[in-house]
Amino acid sequence: MKRKGTQIFGLLVASAWALVVTGCGGVHAQDGSAGAPPAAKVVPFGDAALFSVERPDQFPLAAATEHPTTSELIVTGTVTPDVARQVPVPSLATGRIVEIDARLGDQVNKGALLFKVRSTDIAGAFSNYRQALKNEELSKIQLDRANTLFAHGAIPKSGQEIAQNAEDDNVVVLETAKEQLGLLGVDAAHPTGIVNVYAPVSGTITDQEITSQSGVQAYSAPNPFTISDLSSVWVVCDVYENDLAGVRLGDTAQITLNAYPDRTFTGRVSNIGTILDPSIRTAKVRIEVQNPGMMRLGMFVRATFRGQTKEMHTIVPASAVLHMHDRDYVFVPAPGAKFRRVEVVSGDLLDNDTNMQEIRSGLEPGERVVTNALVLDHVLGQ
Repeated sequence: MKRKGTQIFGLLVASAWALVVTGCGGVHAQDGSAGAPPAAKVVPFGDAALFSVERPDQFPLAAATEHPTTSELIVTGTVTPDVARQVPVPSLATGRIVEIDARLGDQVNKGALLFKVRSTDIAGAFSNYRQALKNEELSKIQLDRANTLFAHGAIPKSGQEIAQNAEDDNVVVLETAKEQLGLLGVDAAHPTGIVNVYAPVSGTITDQEITSQSGVQAYSAPNPFTISDLSSVWVVCDVYENDLAGVRLGDTAQITLNAYPDRTFTGRVSNIGTILDPSIRTAKVRIEVQNPGMMRLGMFVRATFRGQTKEMHTIVPASAVLHMHDRDYVFVPAPGAKFRRVEVVSGDLLDNDTNMQEIRSGLEPGERVVTNALVLDHVLGQ
């Protein structure tokens, strides 16, 4: 009995010792994790638009000021022909094209040969003319005979009048048949199966609907050619519904071509569309512009409308604006001998000798800027 009790006591002591050992192991595991290196701290970079210079006084400063100007609306558009200056050139006869003497885009003068048509219409017109000519000759002989007989009392007055009326009718028919040949461009004294079509006006061929050996219908669409006078053209712009109040009939607009950005043209608003495009909510505004010769149909343009109300814009020296990567910046002083580069939206150069430029946003009147941004940018890049 005593031996069994001793064994039980030994088992209890062993269990207690195992628990102590396990607990110590757990404590060591916790201490190991606690002793791991701390998490890394992220240190943010400095302000990329803030620059430090050694001698900030070498860069002169100027204060931005206010400048009164009229409100403006800038829209895009395209050059189109003035439809009142377009002349369609139809075929004078039904037939087949046998010769083309002008092409799309050519400059032509009035009376220039455009194309030739072989037509059976001429055969019918000549047949009518010859019949009318023979009938008129016969009626004239009969009238002469009737006049002679009436003078000798051989026929009554009514007989002479009938002969005179027949002669008058045949003269009208002959003149009509001759006029028909003239409309076809054919000389009655020189029969031919070819009709020549000439330019009715001077201008530029802006549309061509025929090719060699193609068939055409007399005075039917599509017309073989269209000749346009491009000395005056239209600029058609899309103006959003919310901006229509800034456009009025008779207003002038400054036109700039994408192809010639340094040239400015002046036009006048001649029409404001009464129907809005339901998908993009814009109206067509038509501007009439005199074309010095460089405006081509389909060119993209930018039109600027000047409003009637005055606005105050911030202006700075033009040299204070740094153009970089299609954006505009100015440098403003910051504490600690530093300069900050600020993005702005620049406007137009003032039309005077002050060499000042408008700033539409990003800078307020009274703020100081570096007068020569290019020099400072060069120093910072070294």
